Amino acid sequence: MNAQHFSGRAEFQRLLVETFQWADANGCRELHAWDASFADWPLSDTNLLSALTRWARQGRQLHLLALQYDDIARRHPRFVRWRRDFAHCVTARAVEPDLPLAGAAESLLLAVGANGPLSLRLFDRHLWRGEVSPDAGERLRGLEWFDALAQRSSESFAPTTLGL
Repeated sequence: MNAQHFSGRAEFQRLLVETFQWADANGCRELHAWDASFADWPLSDTNLLSALTRWARQGRQLHLLALQYDDIARRHPRFVRWRRDFAHCVTARAVEPDLPLAGAAESLLLAVGANGPLSLRLFDRHLWRGEVSPDAGERLRGLEWFDALAQRSSESFAPTTLGL
């Protein structure tokens, strides 16, 4: 498989669902996802949640990194419920808003499975242009960037909220 370029919001969302399905089918142990707010991700999509539910076995980890998670709570209540039920395999961290992100992908999803790595990157949110790539070097560069950003973040998006 070669790198596949895409454009359009619907195509981006379709590829996100397919990447989560691929991660489940290929036994990915870890997924790394970045977006400023995840507002445009189809996190309440039935197919995406089904793939995540099948994927979320013991020893699996979904690492979320964002500027804020308020949009998820408002737009994706089904994912919020899933996150609560599968808290054992989700880490969610927030990056300080003043951290320079120039040149970073608008959205990023990194996976590696039995058939190798897969990276989905959204470069331009206005035109919805991006790329899905099986290149190991692309995934490694994305993972290094993700880890560097995660080191400058804090826990966020708790699985449950305490009411008083």
